[in-house]
Amino acid sequence: MKKTLSAILAVILCASFCLLAASCNSTGKKYTVGIVQLVQHVALDAATDGFKKALTDKLGEGNVTFDYQNASGDTANCATIVNGFVSNKVDLIMANATPALQAAYNATRTIPILGTSVTEYGVALGIENFNGTVGSNVSGTSDLAPLDEQAQMIIDLFPEAKTVGLLYCNAEANSQYQVKVVKEYLEAKGITCKTYTFSDSNDISAVTTAAAAEIDVLYIPTDNAAAASAEIIGNILRDKKIPAVAGEEGICTKCGVATLSISYYDLGYKTGEMAADILKGDKKIEEMPIAYAPTTKKYNKTIADELGVTIPEGYVAIEQ
Repeated sequence: MKKTLSAILAVILCASFCLLAASCNSTGKKYTVGIVQLVQHVALDAATDGFKKALTDKLGEGNVTFDYQNASGDTANCATIVNGFVSNKVDLIMANATPALQAAYNATRTIPILGTSVTEYGVALGIENFNGTVGSNVSGTSDLAPLDEQAQMIIDLFPEAKTVGLLYCNAEANSQYQVKVVKEYLEAKGITCKTYTFSDSNDISAVTTAAAAEIDVLYIPTDNAAAASAEIIGNILRDKKIPAVAGEEGICTKCGVATLSISYYDLGYKTGEMAADILKGDKKIEEMPIAYAPTTKKYNKTIADELGVTIPEGYVAIEQ
C-alpha cells in the first residue's frame, strides 16, 4: 500500500513539474528572433537590452536565440540584414529605429515585425490617416513624447527666447514630422523658428555652428543621426553658450539642458512582451495597436549649471 501511494505521489509531483515548465513556455518551442539595430548609441542599445530581457523572461532561458546585427548607421545595411533574416526564416524580426523598420517592412509581408524606437508609424510606413494599428505583419512601440509638451518646455525654461533653432537629419522622416509639429506650436506662440538640416555626420559640425550664431535656443528631436553625433553638437553649443532641449534622454545627456523623455529600456521591454504574445500565439500582430511609454521631465545638471539655467520643480536629474 505504501509503495502504491509513493508511486502515485511521484506521478503527481512529476505532472505538477511538467505543468509548471509548460507555463513558462506553453508551446515548448524554440524560437529564433532577428534583431536589426540602425546604429549603436545609448537609447537604441537600451531598447535592445530591454527587448531581449522581456523575451527571455516570458519564454524561458534557452528557448529563444537572438540574431543581433547592427547596421552601423547605414540604411543600406538594414536592407541587407533583414533580407538575411528572411532567407533564414526567423520567427520574428525586431527592427530598432525607423530605417530598420522600413527595411524590414519592404523585405517581408509574412514574418512578424515589431518596431521599437520608432517615432510615428504612419509617417514611417506611409500610411495616411493612421489610426494607431498598422493592420498587417507590423506593430511595435513608439518613442514619441507629446510634442506640444516638448515645445512648451522650451517656452517655460527660456521665456526670453525669441528665436528657436530646429536641428535634424533630413533623411529621417520621423524627425521631419517632429520638427513640423514643434515649429507650428512655437510659431503659434509668436516665437521665430529656423530649421537647420544635415545629411550625415560630415556636415553636422558646420550646420550646428551656423545655427548657434543665429538662435537663442536649439531643439533637437528624437533623431538617430543627431544622437550618434550628440557630443559634437554639445561641444559647439556649450562653447557658444546656447542651450538645447532634446527629444530624448540620450541626446540630452551629451548636449541638452532638458528633455521630456522615456525609458528606452522599458520601451524595449514592452516590445519584448508583445513579441512573446505573438510567438506563443496569444495575440495576432495585425490586431495589436502601437504601444507608448510614459514620459518624465529630465534635466542635465552639468550643462544647466554651466549655462546658468534654473530648472523648476518637477524635473528629475539625469544620472551620469
